[in-house]
Amino acid sequence: MAGCGEAGKRDAGTRSDCWVGVELRSTGGIQLELRSKVAALYGEAIRSQAQEGCRALGVSHAMVEVVDAGALPYVLAARLETAVRRAGHLPPAPWLPPARAGGDRPSGRDRLRRSRLYLPGNEPKFFPNAGLHGPDGLILDLEDSVAPAEKDAARVLVRNALRTLDFHGAERMVRINQGEQGLADLEWIVGHGVQLVLVPKVEDPAQVRAVAARIDALSAGGPEVLLMPIIESALGAWRAFEIAGADPSVVALAIGLEDYTADIGAQRTLAGTESFWARAQVLNGARAAGVQPIDTVFSDVADMDGLRASVLEAKSLGFTGKGCIHPRQVAVVHDAFAPAPDEVDRAVRIVRAFEDAQARSLGVVSLGARMIDAPVVKRALATVDLAVRMGRLEADWRETPPAPPPASATRATGGGE
Repeated sequence: MAGCGEAGKRDAGTRSDCWVGVELRSTGGIQLELRSKVAALYGEAIRSQAQEGCRALGVSHAMVEVVDAGALPYVLAARLETAVRRAGHLPPAPWLPPARAGGDRPSGRDRLRRSRLYLPGNEPKFFPNAGLHGPDGLILDLEDSVAPAEKDAARVLVRNALRTLDFHGAERMVRINQGEQGLADLEWIVGHGVQLVLVPKVEDPAQVRAVAARIDALSAGGPEVLLMPIIESALGAWRAFEIAGADPSVVALAIGLEDYTADIGAQRTLAGTESFWARAQVLNGARAAGVQPIDTVFSDVADMDGLRASVLEAKSLGFTGKGCIHPRQVAVVHDAFAPAPDEVDRAVRIVRAFEDAQARSLGVVSLGARMIDAPVVKRALATVDLAVRMGRLEADWRETPPAPPPASATRATGGGE
């Protein structure tokens, strides 16, 4: 047996990662060479893990070199497994780190997805603390942020991260690659804690159904894995409703404007006139299919005022979420999507008036000079629900005495349009 493989990084700026080189041999057992700044504290643990990994991967004779820059155990395990595979050895079984308790818990179909924070799938330095910023979802990305030559390494690393890391309540998301490569990605993440898969550049409902079918085959009755297709082309936007309703596992439909504007031959602008039609297609397609409409990312990570304005504009159109590419964007996105105090106050008064009218078997209710019909109540109920979920309103608000009504009193009537 002979072959060499390597994985990871060892340049001067590397942190929370490592480089592993493996030279397979026919005799001599496992010889290990370790260089680490923390060798005095963790050298024996690193050596022990590397020896254990070789045994688990079915490697009996090899020269293994490890250059460590503060890699956590799940990272070392991923780099060693990738290096062994690149050396031409197919392990009898993957070397899986122990799964974190609760890691198999399914997500909720209607949970908040205001923010989804993208993390490059082959950059472990970004993983451990990302959940502390409070995003609704963390995306371990296998697609655009990973170089083609590193797709295999990212798969192993993302699998190990899903099994090991504390996501601090964030939904565990993975963006897979396109086509057959994306279907192959699923073999590395399904059954290891992924809760939602983002399917990129969807133009045909059949793409979504293919992903859903592969997940069903791999999960073998395990926790449900949800889907979020991403619309990134003119054809995809044209078929947004079909795509949103392609499979029951779809819970949200997102739009990606960098690829969309390139597809139609336009420059992406802050005004967004070039993409308004596509965003409207995605928004209405999602709403018609009963799933969440999710807006694109805001690319300027230094422009917080611009981000806030972009979120408020998306909210005014009916979007319920926004992509984030930097942790500092998360809090701004959440605050902008939250209902303002006056919105909450008015929504509470509408719901109170409506429920009071129902209790008295009255017809249409008016609040001041405005009639409260079904669409108005529906919006108010949604605002109240969002305010409660975001901590802007107490869950037992009905038990709190209502505030005095404004000068124009609320009154119930027997009919109306």
